Amino acid sequence: MTDDEPRSGRRVLAWTPLVVMAVIAVVDVMVGPGIGLLPLVSLGPAFAGLTGGWRRTAAIGALALLLCVGLGLYNGLFVKPRGYTAMASVAGVTGVGIAAAVARSRREAELANVRSIAEVAQRVLLRPVPLTAGPVQAAVSYTSAVAQARIGGDLYEVVASPHGVRVILGDVQGKGLAAVETAAVVLGAFREAAYDEPDLVGLGERVERSVARELEGERFVTAVLAEIGSDQEVVLLNYGHPAPLLVRRDGSTDFPEPPEFALPLGLSAPGAGGPEPYRVAFAPGEQLLLYTDGVTEARDREGRFYPLGERTHLLKEPDAHRALEALREDLVRHTGGPPDDDAAMLLLRYQRHQDPGSAPTG
Repeated sequence: MTDDEPRSGRRVLAWTPLVVMAVIAVVDVMVGPGIGLLPLVSLGPAFAGLTGGWRRTAAIGALALLLCVGLGLYNGLFVKPRGYTAMASVAGVTGVGIAAAVARSRREAELANVRSIAEVAQRVLLRPVPLTAGPVQAAVSYTSAVAQARIGGDLYEVVASPHGVRVILGDVQGKGLAAVETAAVVLGAFREAAYDEPDLVGLGERVERSVARELEGERFVTAVLAEIGSDQEVVLLNYGHPAPLLVRRDGSTDFPEPPEFALPLGLSAPGAGGPEPYRVAFAPGEQLLLYTDGVTEARDREGRFYPLGERTHLLKEPDAHRALEALREDLVRHTGGPPDDDAAMLLLRYQRHQDPGSAPTG
């Protein structure tokens, strides 16, 4: 929907009370007083109370009363109780409309306040990733399956630590507030440990312990952790998450799988070992795309999954953010509507030239 469509809809609603009263007045003049259409003038303030503020509702009500008096005099209805009954009906509906408009305005103000607080909380939880971190340029795309929400059960973060660029992208089981709370636990643990732990395995173990303390029942989080240093390779740690997509300089693609399957965060048994780290060559000019299953499991109307491996040509755009946006738009076209699941994508580009003295920027 474009911005012009909501505005046109609001204009239609704004003119509805006046149009309704005008139609009633014309019909009443044409058919005469025998039909008894005069009380229907109260529809004007009734519609105004549903769509406008209390001042506009009062103004429409006053106009309806004047119209009622004019039609009543024209039809000679004030020699009988019918004219006064119609005026009482208009006055009563106007009063109710004003009360409804006041109550609705208060609810809208409360809702706007709650939304503003929620948006701040969402920005704190899923902060914008840095534009560059070490030798990496980063871009992120997130589409929540929950209407009016910017975040859901997917999570991501990029941290430029003393040990290299640390990255996490994960998918929390379930949806709603419980999933958001779990995502907050994982991100909080990752952000703290990313600066302290000297290796990626220790970082993963810290996150695992935090998740095990906080999660209840059978809730879990699939995630992939990555560490990118200056040795032109990436170290990956996969907790039951879809393998990332690696796009080479020559356009060839690969989905580097872990050496063996590992359980998601929150499901490992006490004392059990975690996933084994594995290294993948990652040279300047190459791209690494981390994503959640909301991308690869998105179906079109015929039930076909989104062919991510066949869409890498969309990532040739020089600007990483525009490339990722093109991929997101292609995903939306594939599904033909809003996603059924949260869909997060984090694109990491190993820059061709990196000034050793440059600092990460956000």
